[in-house]
Amino acid sequence: MTEEESRESEEVIEKETGLLLPIENLLSAGIHIGTRINTKDMDPFIYRVRPDGLFVLDVEKTNARIRTAAKFLAFIDPSKIIVVSTRLYGITPVTKFCEVTFAHPVTGRFLPGLFSNPNHSSHLEAEVVVVTDPKADKQAVKEASSVGIPVVALCDTDNDFSKIDFVIPVNNKGRRSLATIYWLLARQILREKGEIPPEGDLSTPIEAFETKLSEVRSQFE
Repeated sequence: MTEEESRESEEVIEKETGLLLPIENLLSAGIHIGTRINTKDMDPFIYRVRPDGLFVLDVEKTNARIRTAAKFLAFIDPSKIIVVSTRLYGITPVTKFCEVTFAHPVTGRFLPGLFSNPNHSSHLEAEVVVVTDPKADKQAVKEASSVGIPVVALCDTDNDFSKIDFVIPVNNKGRRSLATIYWLLARQILREKGEIPPEGDLSTPIEAFETKLSEVRSQFE
């Protein structure tokens, strides 16, 4: 852990009660590390600004939002939960999340008309759409909004809330961060549904949710 991370750990250690993972795990995964851009929409979720200009997200608020999102998603037919990632680092986390929860993954290029055109060969009936990054997944957000499908979004400090119904504030660019968030959300959904005990864990480890660098390299060979 770096000196900066150590200081952040000390600053938020008092908030550890009720966190879904120990604070050290959350910080080492970098779920709190934002960008050097902060939108007005994201102001309520900012914990502080580091000397290097990076905005730091409030892990307690991230934690609370995961719990709330899980309560909502647990009541929806998982086949009608569409989880989207055009981001390369989000593909493995989304795929594993859907394997565990039985939601429907849409990864890579998003095909126009997937939600809005009932005559589309791959048309999907969705009750809710979860997106990894509203910027990268803007086509999915636009289409879901146009047909009245609520959108749950992982939002970093540089995102705005246009057409977003529920925000989970998190570093949505890092490999380990995305793996951790999707793992936590999957686990919490299964806890809410009673499929695992209230303090139970997934049989699939967080590491399995993480995109491997070898997978990234293969995309460019």
